Amino acid sequence: MNWFAIVIALVQVVLFVFLAPLLVGVMRQVRARIEGRAGAGIWQPWRDVRKLLRKDPVRSKDSSWMLRVGPVALLVSSLLLCVLLPLVGTIPFDLIPSDLFVIVSVMLIGVVALALVGLDSGTAFGGMGSSRHMTVAALVEPTLLLSIYALSIPAGTSTLSLIVQTRLDTPEIIISPVSVLAIVALSIAIMAETNRLPIDNPGTHLELTMLHEAMVIETSGRDLAWLELGSWLKLAALLGLVANLVVPWGVVTDFSALTLLIGAVSIGLKVLLLGVLLAVGEVFLAKVRLFQVPELLAGSFALAFLAVTASYLVA
Repeated sequence: MNWFAIVIALVQVVLFVFLAPLLVGVMRQVRARIEGRAGAGIWQPWRDVRKLLRKDPVRSKDSSWMLRVGPVALLVSSLLLCVLLPLVGTIPFDLIPSDLFVIVSVMLIGVVALALVGLDSGTAFGGMGSSRHMTVAALVEPTLLLSIYALSIPAGTSTLSLIVQTRLDTPEIIISPVSVLAIVALSIAIMAETNRLPIDNPGTHLELTMLHEAMVIETSGRDLAWLELGSWLKLAALLGLVANLVVPWGVVTDFSALTLLIGAVSIGLKVLLLGVLLAVGEVFLAKVRLFQVPELLAGSFALAFLAVTASYLVA
C-alpha cells in the first residue's frame, strides 16, 4: 500500500473542501466588482453553507428516499474526484486507479444523482431542469473522454496522474497543436459539466433558462448544503485538473513535507487564478439559447476528435 498516495489524497480532500467555497466566493466577488457592485465578500459561500447545515431540510411527504440520498451521493462523488484526480501530486493511488474511464464514471454518479433529485421533487421546474441536465451530460461525456484520450496518447496510458507526469517531463507537448485542441475542447466540456456560462447561468432563476437551479429549487437545509458543496467541489477539482494539464509545474512527484506544501499552495493558486479568469470571461459572455447548446457541444466534440486524429498522425 502506497502511504504517500494516501496522505496526498487526504490533503487534496481537506484542501479542496476549504478551497471550493472560497473559489466560488472569489468568482462572485470578481464579477460583482467588474459589474460595479460591492459584492458579498469572498467568504459568503462559507457562511451560506454553515447556515444551511444548521437547518433541517423540508421535504414533501410524497418525496422518496432519493431526495435524502441524492445530495449525499453528489457530495461523495465530488469528494472521490478530489481523491482520484492528480491535483496536489501525481503519486499513483493503488486502491482505486485514476484512470480516465473511472473518473468519468465517478462524475456520472453525481450527474445522475442530481437529475434524480430534480425529478423527485415532482415539480415542473425540477423535471425540466433534470431533462436539460441529462441532455447536456449526454453531449459532454464523449467530449470529456475524447479530449483526455487525445492527451493520453503521447503518455501511452489513460491514467491521469501519469499523463500529468508525462507533460511535466516533456513540456514541449503542452504547446503542441494536439494539446491546444484537446484543452480547448476539455474546457468547453467542463463549463457545460459544471453549469457555467455560456451553457447555464448559475446566478439566474428564470424558469426558461435555468438548469442547475431548477433541479435544486425544491431542496433546503442540509440537503441544499450538500448539493451546493458537491457542485462547488466538482468545479474546483475539474479546474485543478485543467490547471495541472496546462501548467504541471509545482505538482508533487517525490513525497516530502516541503514538496507537499509547495504542491498544495501551487494548486490553490492555480485554481483561484483560473476561477478569476473564468469569472472575467463570464462577465462578457451571454448565455446561449437552449437549442444552440448542442451546436456548441458538438463543436467541442469535433475539436476533441481532431485532437485524437492528429495525435495518431503525429505518433
